[in-house]
Amino acid sequence: MSHPSLTLYLAAPRGFCAGVDRAIKIVEMALQKWGAPVYVRHEIVHNKFVVDGLRDKGAVFVEELSECPDDRPVIFSAHGVPKSVPAAAQAREMVFVDATCPLVSKVHIEAQRHADNGLQMIMIGHAGHPETVGTMGQLPDGEVLLVETVADVATVAVRDPEQLAYVTQTTLSVDDTADIVAALQTRFPAIVGPHKEDICYATTNRQEAVKAMAPMADAMLVVGAPNSSNSKRLVEVGRKAGCSYSQLVQRAEDIDWRALEGITSIGITAGASAPEVLINEVIDAFRARYDVTVEVVETAQENVEFKVPRVLRQPA
Repeated sequence: MSHPSLTLYLAAPRGFCAGVDRAIKIVEMALQKWGAPVYVRHEIVHNKFVVDGLRDKGAVFVEELSECPDDRPVIFSAHGVPKSVPAAAQAREMVFVDATCPLVSKVHIEAQRHADNGLQMIMIGHAGHPETVGTMGQLPDGEVLLVETVADVATVAVRDPEQLAYVTQTTLSVDDTADIVAALQTRFPAIVGPHKEDICYATTNRQEAVKAMAPMADAMLVVGAPNSSNSKRLVEVGRKAGCSYSQLVQRAEDIDWRALEGITSIGITAGASAPEVLINEVIDAFRARYDVTVEVVETAQENVEFKVPRVLRQPA
């Protein structure tokens, strides 16, 4: 029996970013250096497949430092942590390695610099997301005010409208964030923005690829985790760019084949914490049901690489 034809548009770039790649390497190198168990505060990156794989190698994932013993190394996730966390680890004389993405650390440094200059911070981000919690935790309570939407800008109560700066979570929708920034600048004309946009290159590039791909596809799947901010933004961007059926799947087994009946084209991409093996698994699932022609939709090339911390590097 012949399979129906399907054009599969494959977004490029997609999947792992440099910060995620570095964070996973840090856990693997820590296990090589110190042996199991190595503790990790919060999921190192938001992907169950990755986390389960590291758990199998001896990583123990916890939500709070209080769950870690004093005598085993602990790693802080790529999303970043409040200043109180490394301070508590130092007080307990623990060995710890910070796997915070350098582009998140840039936002932390920015927030501190503005605070040192006497500015109150407004953070554009998602309440409760570990990156937002970590960034807001760089400064004392009340020094960082959170806004999630344009509507929030109208009601945020600031100390002095002439002494403000803003930072953003690195994994937001580029277009939605631009609207919130515009609202902030309208209400607070003196507000100071970052020297270079806080939304990271990987988030921006993946969203641009989706925008290029979405109008061509009958449906779109984003491989990623439901707690992954950048993956959920890709789903939203796909819908806004003209692909009404835009869905998040963790694995090939999550694909709703009945919803895809009758399609002749599909777009595939992946969030920044999804490994290529899961993308290939999804493509293979389509090959089993369709006569697939793959077309790569490339909007940027990435060659970013971040070094691992010195404590884990092999002597030359």
